Amino acid sequence: MTDDIKAWYLVHSKPRQEYLAQENLERQGYGTYLPVTSVRRRKDGKTVSEVGPMFPRYLFIHLSEKTDDWGPIRSTLGVANLVRFGQTPTRVPNQLISKIKQREDAEGICVLPERAYKKGDSVRIVEGPFEGYEAIFQSKNTRNRVTLLLELLQNSINIELDQKVIDIVN
Repeated sequence: MTDDIKAWYLVHSKPRQEYLAQENLERQGYGTYLPVTSVRRRKDGKTVSEVGPMFPRYLFIHLSEKTDDWGPIRSTLGVANLVRFGQTPTRVPNQLISKIKQREDAEGICVLPERAYKKGDSVRIVEGPFEGYEAIFQSKNTRNRVTLLLELLQNSINIELDQKVIDIVN
């Protein structure tokens, strides 16, 4: 391994401080990568879609084992620690970083594939008037709407909802 070859490593940030950690690491001259995606959050009783970290509390840092000073990383504002297995910092394969970057749109937001539901899957409704109810997936149409079989007041009814408001039941 030559002195100038860098590899990606994983940084564990303090809660909700990924952006702060990234900013302070970059200010010190480190190369970082914080993949972001569209996430759904509850805000003031409503579910909103916003851009946030793809991996909450984690970001990637590009370092050389030989030439970079790793000492300041752990004491950087927003950083909890480098992720390690034993005493060795965890190296992240370049291919993983490349695959994540390939999913980015023009704004740098990673677009995740939609879940593929099968007829008969148990799903939970996560938003709207039926929030919290479980239903059985029936079908999906071309407008990203799904038909669900919902047991309500001892009757089974079909309802149609936006696919974004359901999640698979584990």
